[in-house]
Amino acid sequence: MTRRKLIAGNWKMHGRRADLAWAANLTGLLGAAPRSDILVCPPATLLPLMSERLPDFVATGGQDCAAELEGAHTGDISPLMLADMGARYVITGHSERRHGHGESDAVVRAKTMAALNAGLTPVVCVGETLDQRRSGEAETVVLRQMLASVPEAAAGRVIIAYEPVWAIGTGMHASPEDAEAMHRAIRNAWRDGDGEQVRILYGGSVKPSNAADFLSRQEIDGALVGGASLDAESFASIIRAAG
Repeated sequence: MTRRKLIAGNWKMHGRRADLAWAANLTGLLGAAPRSDILVCPPATLLPLMSERLPDFVATGGQDCAAELEGAHTGDISPLMLADMGARYVITGHSERRHGHGESDAVVRAKTMAALNAGLTPVVCVGETLDQRRSGEAETVVLRQMLASVPEAAAGRVIIAYEPVWAIGTGMHASPEDAEAMHRAIRNAWRDGDGEQVRILYGGSVKPSNAADFLSRQEIDGALVGGASLDAESFASIIRAAG
């Protein structure tokens, strides 16, 4: 089957009000709506402003959310709040949350379920470390994360992003062949038996110079782009590479 590609930009902890010009720059570079779905996840401080400035064919999302919809959780951002600010998606389980903040699969699962309950589409991240890949554990680790992080009742309502941890922000990346093989393994292990329906993105130093190599692969349904998404021209180039 043909799955519609999704190109998502994760700004991480970058962006202030002066950077909102990015929205107009991207819109001008793209012109009409592309054939792929487009998503940008700015910091929460810019989310409502970015949502207002982008055309309808560019969705916005959060970079993380709380596992609860409301309550006494100082500093947390509810997925309902993200939706109220114009978000349609939210990233859960990014390696920088798993490793930097100690988030377990159970925490990622709870956040993913909360996002779904708020009407958002979660982009659930999975990926192995360099040591795990070198020891031959990559597939075991990634499939365990995926199965433990996606609620059983929600298997058909999430997007998976495969991001090898060792390729995030390092300039390294998996080969297109290795990335496609992991995507195929994820699809084959999909718990409801309908893995052909799920969109699986590749992330890990995707940039204009290598985007076409990844996006031309049948099993790769898009990209989760980090640093290259901060520059509108680079991000537009990656979008164009999706076809």
